[in-house]
Amino acid sequence: MKRLTRRQFLRAGAASVALPCIIPASVLGANAPSRQITVGFIGVGEHGTGWNLVAYLKLPASRVVTVCDVDSYRMRKAKAMVDAAYDNQDCGMTKDFRDIIARKDIDAVMISTPDHWHTLISVMAARAGKDVQCEKPTLTIDEGKFLVKVIRRHKTVFQTSTEDRSVPEYHRIAELVRNGRIGRLQRIEVILPKQPTVPGNPTPQPVPKYLDYEMWLGPAPYAPYTKDRLPFNFRWIWDYAGGIITDWGAHLFDTAQWGNNTEHSGPIEVDGKGTLWTGGLYNTPKDYDVTYKYANGVVMTCKPGNPSIKFIGTEGWVGNTGWRGPVQASSKPILNSVIGPDEIHLYTNPKGEHDDFLKCVKSRKDPYFPVDIGHRVSTVCHLANISIRLGRKLRWDPQAERFENDDAANAMCSRPMRPPWALSES
Repeated sequence: MKRLTRRQFLRAGAASVALPCIIPASVLGANAPSRQITVGFIGVGEHGTGWNLVAYLKLPASRVVTVCDVDSYRMRKAKAMVDAAYDNQDCGMTKDFRDIIARKDIDAVMISTPDHWHTLISVMAARAGKDVQCEKPTLTIDEGKFLVKVIRRHKTVFQTSTEDRSVPEYHRIAELVRNGRIGRLQRIEVILPKQPTVPGNPTPQPVPKYLDYEMWLGPAPYAPYTKDRLPFNFRWIWDYAGGIITDWGAHLFDTAQWGNNTEHSGPIEVDGKGTLWTGGLYNTPKDYDVTYKYANGVVMTCKPGNPSIKFIGTEGWVGNTGWRGPVQASSKPILNSVIGPDEIHLYTNPKGEHDDFLKCVKSRKDPYFPVDIGHRVSTVCHLANISIRLGRKLRWDPQAERFENDDAANAMCSRPMRPPWALSES
């Protein structure tokens, strides 16, 4: 701005001319406080803080305003993290997620609870006008279908929360497959991690004073408290999750669906063999060997070991060994192939799931892992668990999202919720 002389200043003042003033970009810019996306955190356990909260606190487009957890120790720890990041004491805290959903000053929620709460909280948040980022997976196939319907009806921005689509290795693998670098895709080999080695102690114990255990159970069947039930070990208990297949399958099956171009569909057959945990607290599948078949002829297998993925085609293969391992291929031409400007470029955001979600809250576009694609990936996981539990091969109709002529299998697509919790059409 051109500097004014003292005389010019006085003349301007006498003429009552308003002077231009310099306003910091922080006040009017895209990340100004008035334009920041206010976020409430529901569930601030190990992953909720160690992955999600630390990411949000680094993003200037958002402002974390309150945290919620049934564990008061974790809740206070999360509040302290937020207050330290913003150098104040403003962060609110509550043990009841409904307090966050009821607040009119909150734009979005980050849900990092156990699986049995994912759909219910997401639905309530969407109906309250909040955009939603929620950890994977759903608890059942029917819950996922219900979630998709509600999210689309309310035009909610919903990010299924995993980092995979922003991981360069998985993005690269999927793009190479989609662009025909291995010829016609024939087979996908998925390897998930192994399960824990101990079955968990079901002996009832006193509920710790810092824990609202009734709220933790929520819609799940009542069960006595034991330290082996939570926090991390809920994954191995059928009432709250689906074991390693839903926990890790929601990651690697997504890359499989992405590369196979079946993001909005799924397999037509599943044959799962395995054993369940017995003699203790845990009761999800322990050992497993699952084979899927797709309508396009692709066969996908899933076994335990070092988490890996491999796509095999008529002209070679591509994949990696180990979580986020370097891309490997059957030949250097495949490995070093350049995806041309007129070829398929799969949408990603190298800055990750949280940044992608916030950008989409502003643009109102779908994030890289939207609700319907997330639901389809969770369904792949649920199909395996249902087949293993029934002990037989199943036929699946991905369009109708029902098992073909199998009442027993279809009955396992849903689970009742413990009153007063319920998913209702209203």
